[in-house]
Amino acid sequence: MSGDTGGLDLAGRRGVITGGGRGIGRAIALRLAERGGDLLLVGRDRGTLEATAEDLRAAGGTARALSVDLTDPAAPVRVVEAALEGGGLDLLVNNAGNVRAGRLDAIGADDVRAMVDLNLTAAILTTQAALPALRAADRGGVVLSISSGIGLVPLPFYSVYAATKTGLAGFGHALRRELAGTRVHVATAYPGATDTDMMTSSRAGESLGFGRRPVDDVVDDLLAALERGEHEINTSLPTRRRMQELHRDDPLAVDAALAPRLAEMEEAVRGHSSIAPLPGGAGPRSRA
Repeated sequence: MSGDTGGLDLAGRRGVITGGGRGIGRAIALRLAERGGDLLLVGRDRGTLEATAEDLRAAGGTARALSVDLTDPAAPVRVVEAALEGGGLDLLVNNAGNVRAGRLDAIGADDVRAMVDLNLTAAILTTQAALPALRAADRGGVVLSISSGIGLVPLPFYSVYAATKTGLAGFGHALRRELAGTRVHVATAYPGATDTDMMTSSRAGESLGFGRRPVDDVVDDLLAALERGEHEINTSLPTRRRMQELHRDDPLAVDAALAPRLAEMEEAVRGHSSIAPLPGGAGPRSRA
């Protein structure tokens, strides 16, 4: 996937990165800090955010942390206001997300809502709140949303997660077309399985199409593609790319290929979850 429209300068961007304390979000933040970025890291875990902000400052960037529940209806406006108070906003990275794998009838309603609310709704509403500033940015704005390889090939036992990530992909396509002729660059990234905390509870590996790439390699490829001006950025390994091509051309052939190994896959991903309960049993939260 390319859609190259010319180079994009990421140096010195003033940006918001949701889920910026861990995993892909942290790695993106570090790379942007090395380019002199002025970044607001947003997430639930204040300690992780503050530690990452210190690392960003050491890497040459400017960084602040904002601890907020992105599923709170007031959060998107609060995030954008905090970014503007810090000096401006010309980059938004919608990275925060969570996952719980398993058969649909074994996933609780709270976990369904946790995935939909954070992975999709929060990203849409945060983008909506940020758009006026992104449109007005002197250098033009950038919206980068982190979907998933599962957004390209929805896999069994990830039905809700797949719905959120294909939804995020569709949001990116529609918004890119809606903003044609403006100076806002809309991009969506599709990482395959990546070696982050979010994947530690999964036992699925390369033989099941879940070969993991180091997070730094994924983010280096992602940002290089973004700097080339690409809109659709695929960082999956060849095994998953072959499945993506087959899904595009013959979806039922993917069904047939997966069917003999469904029991093995279900067992391997049974415990895959990044959703942890809130203190006091107040429902789920994301560790992403």
